[in-house]
Amino acid sequence: MSVNCQNNKLIRWVEEIEALCKPEKVYWCNGSAREYQDLMAQMVKAGTGIPLEKRKESFLFRSDPTDVARIESHTYVSTRNQENAGPNNNWISPDELKKTMSDLYDGCMAGRTMYVIPFSMGPIGSPLAKTGVQITDSPYAVVNMHIMTRVGDRVIEALGADGEFYPCLHSVGAPLKPGEEDVKWPCAPMEKKYISHFPEENLIWSFGSGYGGNALLGKKCLSLRIASVVARREGWLAEHMLLLRLTSPEGRQYHVAGAFPSACGKTNLAMITPTMPGWKAETIGDDICWMKILPDGRLHAINPEMGFFGVAPGTSVSTNPVAMKMLQSRTIFTNCALTDDGDVWWEEMGLPAPARAIDWKGRDWTPESKEAAAHPNARFTVPISQCPTEFSGWDHPDGVPIDIIIFGGRRGEMMPLVHEAFDWEHGVFMGASASSETTAAIIDRNGNLMPPQVRRDPFAMLPFCGYNMGDYFQHWFEMGDRLGSKAPRIFYVNWFRKGEDGRFLWPGFGDNSRVLKWMCDRVDGKAGARESAIGMMPEAKDLDLSGVKVSPEALEVLLSVDSAAWSEEIKDIEAFFMKFGDHYPERLEKQLKALKGRLSV
Repeated sequence: MSVNCQNNKLIRWVEEIEALCKPEKVYWCNGSAREYQDLMAQMVKAGTGIPLEKRKESFLFRSDPTDVARIESHTYVSTRNQENAGPNNNWISPDELKKTMSDLYDGCMAGRTMYVIPFSMGPIGSPLAKTGVQITDSPYAVVNMHIMTRVGDRVIEALGADGEFYPCLHSVGAPLKPGEEDVKWPCAPMEKKYISHFPEENLIWSFGSGYGGNALLGKKCLSLRIASVVARREGWLAEHMLLLRLTSPEGRQYHVAGAFPSACGKTNLAMITPTMPGWKAETIGDDICWMKILPDGRLHAINPEMGFFGVAPGTSVSTNPVAMKMLQSRTIFTNCALTDDGDVWWEEMGLPAPARAIDWKGRDWTPESKEAAAHPNARFTVPISQCPTEFSGWDHPDGVPIDIIIFGGRRGEMMPLVHEAFDWEHGVFMGASASSETTAAIIDRNGNLMPPQVRRDPFAMLPFCGYNMGDYFQHWFEMGDRLGSKAPRIFYVNWFRKGEDGRFLWPGFGDNSRVLKWMCDRVDGKAGARESAIGMMPEAKDLDLSGVKVSPEALEVLLSVDSAAWSEEIKDIEAFFMKFGDHYPERLEKQLKALKGRLSV
C-alpha cells in the first residue's frame, strides 16, 4: 500500500482488484525518475525494451503483430439503456459485460506485478482537472503513463481522504504459471480483447491489449469517452482537439483549438512554424482539450495530458521539424525499425533508408524488402517539456481563453481550403457533418488494417464520444447558448485538396499559418470574406500569399464551392444524421435545410 494513501475508497478498490486478479505482488507508483529508470532497466533486462545508442534515454519496443492500434470493434460503452450509448458506440449491457470480463480478470495477473498508478489529467488542483487511478500489470503502460500524465505521490496527497477518483483497470490478459517464461509483448488473443467503459459509474475496464489507447487509460478512455459524459453532466466540453497559441507581429495573442481525425496533420499544426515574418506559434497540446466556461464568460481550455503519443511515419524534418528535434532524447518508440547504429527509422522520415535494419516485427529488412520497416501506426511517446515550441504557461490551472475553433479532415476533392461558420449554430453543423479519409490507426475485428475510405467523423469524436452523439450535438448547441456573444469563431479547413494530376494544391505545413492569419484577422474584423453556400470564404487577396508558390488556377479550385458535389455530399450527411433518430437535434435539421436552400439558389 502507498504510505501516503488515506483514501479508504481507493484502498478498498485496490484490495478488491488484487483479490480478483491474483498478482504475485502489488506496487504503488510514486512517479519518481528513479521508478521510471528502474522499470526501463527491468524491461531492457527482459528483452522487451531496446536502448537506442543514438538517442539519450530512449528505448524501442515491438508489440505483438495482433496488438498494433486502437480496436474500435472491441471498444464498448456499457449503459443500462442502449439508447444512451447511441449508434456511435458498441454496446453490451453492464451485467453481461462485467460477467464476461470478471471471468477474464479472475487470476489474470498471476506471476506478474500489479501496478497502482495514481494520475491527474490536468494540473493538480486545477478546477478543470480530474484524478484517475489505473491498475495494470504492464510496466510498459506505467512508463508511458509517467510521460503522458502526472503520476504518483503528489496525486495521492491531493486526493486526500475523501477525494473522488476514476477507477481504471487494465490487464494484458496473460497470466504466468510458476516457472513459465514470459514473452516480450504479452497480450490476449483478439477475441478476448475488451476496452470497456461504464460511464454511469465513471469506470473503465480494459483487457487483453498492451498498446496505446487500449492500455494508457488516461488517454482516449478517460480523457474523451468518460470525460465527454462527465462534461455533459457538468456543463463543459471534453474534446479531441489540439491547442495552440498564435502571436502576431504586433503582440496580439490568439488561442486556437482544432479537431482533426488521425493523419490529418493535427500534431503538425500543433507544432507549426509559421512561414510569415513576425508570427509566432506555441504548442499547448496536440490531442486532448478540456474546455469550460469560467467567470469571465469565455471558454477556457487546458491540455489535460503531459506528453505526446504521436504517429511516427510521416513525421519528418520537412513535415514537422519541431517534433524531430524533441524526439532526440527521453522518448519511447514503438514499432519503428531499428538501424545497425542503434537508432530508429521509419518511412517518410525524410532520411535515406538504411542499407539494413531490423523491422518492427524483429526481422532483417533492406530497402528491397516487400513490407515496410515500420508499422504505419508506429508511435513515439515524449514529454511536452521537450517540445521546442512549448508554451511556457501551457499548464496554467485556468487554461487559456479560446478565440478560434477549427474543424478539419482529409478530403482530396470537394472541400475547399477554408471556410468560416456564419454563427455558432452553423459551426456546430460544420463539426457534426465533418468527414475524412480513414487511416492506418484503426484495425478491424479480425486484426486487419482497415482500407482507407471516406467516413463521417463529427468533431473528430466518432470513436471517442461516450454517449449518444445526437445528444452530444445538442450539448454543443447548449454550450453556444451559454456563451452567447463570447463564443469562439468556428472555421473548417482542408489542407489535402488535390488537382486532376493527384497532387496537393496547397503547400501545407508551415504555410498553413497563412490560413490561420486570415482566421485571426477575421476575429479582429480586419479581413474580408465572401458569402458562399457553405460559409464565409476568403478571396485570394484576403490571404497573405507572399512567397508561396500556388498558381492562380490552384487557388481558384482551393477557394471554390462545387454545388453539384455538395448536393451529393448532403445525401451522405443526411443519411448519417438519421442514424440518431429521436436524439437528432431539431437545430441540426434546421441547418441542413438551410444548406440545401443555399445550394439550390
